Amino acid sequence: MGAGSSSLSQLSSNVYLKRFVGSEVITANDPFWNQLLSFTFSIPNSSSDYRLLEESILPLFRELLENHESSGNIAALIHVFLTRATELKASAHCDNNVFTWQAFNALFIVRCVCKLLFQHLSEEEVINVMQTSPTTGEEEGSVMDENLVEDLVTSLVEVVVDVPLVDLTYALHQEATTTLLVLTSSLMFTSGDTSVHNILKMLMTGRASIHACLFVKTLLKRFMAQDRPPGKNESGSIILGLASGLWNVLTLGLAGNGEEPGTQSGVVESPLANQSVLLLLVLANHYTAHRTTPNPYRQALLHAQNFHDPAESTPTQAVATFKLEFATLYQSLYTHLRDDQTTLLLYLLLHKNDDFRTYVLSRTDMESLVLPILRTLYHAPDSTSHHIYMSLIILLILSEDDSFNKTIHDIPLKNITWYTERFISDISLGGLLILVVIRTITYNMTKMRDKYLHTNCLAALANMSSQFRTLHPYVCQRLVSLFETLSKRHSRLCESLKATEDLLDESENDMPDALSDVSVLEEVLRMVLEILNSVLTHQLSHNHNLVYTLLYKRHLFRPFTVHPSFQDVTQNIDVVLSYLMGRLETTKRDPGVHDVQEVIQQGVLHLPKDRLKKFPELKFKYVEENEPEEFFIPYVWTLVYQKAGLYWNPKCICMFDPSQPDV
Repeated sequence: MGAGSSSLSQLSSNVYLKRFVGSEVITANDPFWNQLLSFTFSIPNSSSDYRLLEESILPLFRELLENHESSGNIAALIHVFLTRATELKASAHCDNNVFTWQAFNALFIVRCVCKLLFQHLSEEEVINVMQTSPTTGEEEGSVMDENLVEDLVTSLVEVVVDVPLVDLTYALHQEATTTLLVLTSSLMFTSGDTSVHNILKMLMTGRASIHACLFVKTLLKRFMAQDRPPGKNESGSIILGLASGLWNVLTLGLAGNGEEPGTQSGVVESPLANQSVLLLLVLANHYTAHRTTPNPYRQALLHAQNFHDPAESTPTQAVATFKLEFATLYQSLYTHLRDDQTTLLLYLLLHKNDDFRTYVLSRTDMESLVLPILRTLYHAPDSTSHHIYMSLIILLILSEDDSFNKTIHDIPLKNITWYTERFISDISLGGLLILVVIRTITYNMTKMRDKYLHTNCLAALANMSSQFRTLHPYVCQRLVSLFETLSKRHSRLCESLKATEDLLDESENDMPDALSDVSVLEEVLRMVLEILNSVLTHQLSHNHNLVYTLLYKRHLFRPFTVHPSFQDVTQNIDVVLSYLMGRLETTKRDPGVHDVQEVIQQGVLHLPKDRLKKFPELKFKYVEENEPEEFFIPYVWTLVYQKAGLYWNPKCICMFDPSQPDV
């Protein structure tokens, strides 16, 4: 680096970097910084590239760490960036390319240094290193510039909210966002209480927090815009005749390589949008419970309102922290639901932001949101268990609304190419949802064996069951086949349990695992029966195909009509099937399919409703665990580890195990 182009092989011997990491004191106003920061360097755009970079600069980093107390050059570099940051707003307006270029380069070096510091030292030690400045005059030693790190954090937030986003400043905005992620990353390298981390506390309660509303709004707008890095050809010429290497730096090395942004392996189409949503999730998922001071970023996100809502909130609503176009946000969310981080953002908004949830449920194009979620569930082996879980929770939240449950059966779908188990040319959104959730249950039984996944799948189906209408024959087959699979497994478990009991003495009869398996399976069986019962109770006349399937498989239900755990919930199923069988017996001796269907159509209309036992409508509501941070904080940092495009040394991570499949 320095005044010219640099490559990885040249970094360790670069004269400017050698001076920077040495013991010589370089004051913040020394002309040296103009020389150091006038480098052109193709910035890495993948974790593998960043790993090569970090391995190349490790010798320099070790030398810098040895000399920082005497030189104070890390603090001096931060001061250099802060000085340039105060001029960045004017710089963007007057197209001061060189100034923006050097500010970006300074921040890039700061971020690289901080990232290595966090991977090797505690946060307190990192802050001390960053704030160590040499004493002036003849006195030897060093002093602490105690506000320097908070000055840096505040300045980065102000860059994001104050500096206009134009082609020239795109890379700077991305670097500021990425640096904030790095500055809070000490959480990944420690275990224990996340509330004691000082830099995160600076963001929550320090000077930066006064920008919380505007900062969250800006991050959301970056996500909504999905702006790509500016390309060399987009402007028609290289601005102000700068060298192509400089333009290459300002576009993160994507403009001059002959490829479109997003076509390289591991490169996202909009890196700024990607980093923005990751940072937003980091900020919104810390300091969430039992705090005297609420998290200002979370409050801003969860009280955002639609730009087109009335200016004055109703008395029951919280005052809007800011307003933005929900229509654009909705579109950006459903377009990128293949990404874990987008799914988690959607979950936060649906679960905690009443105005956004109301807006989503009022949409007439619900398939736009639901189909990407179903596709994720359908391709469960290609997704993390966390992504599957959050996708199901979103469906459960949606299913709490009666209008959603009704509307999805009125939305026709054709040619869903990703559903390959069976070609279905014409099905409702509700029918496809049932198919995919049933498939998820089956997948979970064989692969994941997660009790909570079963519970959430069945809770969503239960919420929707009273509105099941005109179900496709294949949907009915799969629903009854699920019961058949569960009942066979229950029978085998019970037989195995009985055989084991016969072989053991009473004193040795200790089989908690087997008994637990039977108990869980009976809970699941009962929920499936409750779902079938709910459909027959509320929508009997609108589900001829389901009744036909139940008649065809009626032998499956006989053992459960006398089982004490299921007798009550099978009563209505038995009443309906017995009544229809009685009507069938008065028809032809060997009725065909058409005859059976005709008997069903007439029979469900004439069945006396008072013969059906009334049950409370099935209603399940999603409730977060008592300590949600225990799940969400490691999950968010797992996403940063996977999705930020940076290299994080897995040997240094303590918060989670990077070797696990989900990571």
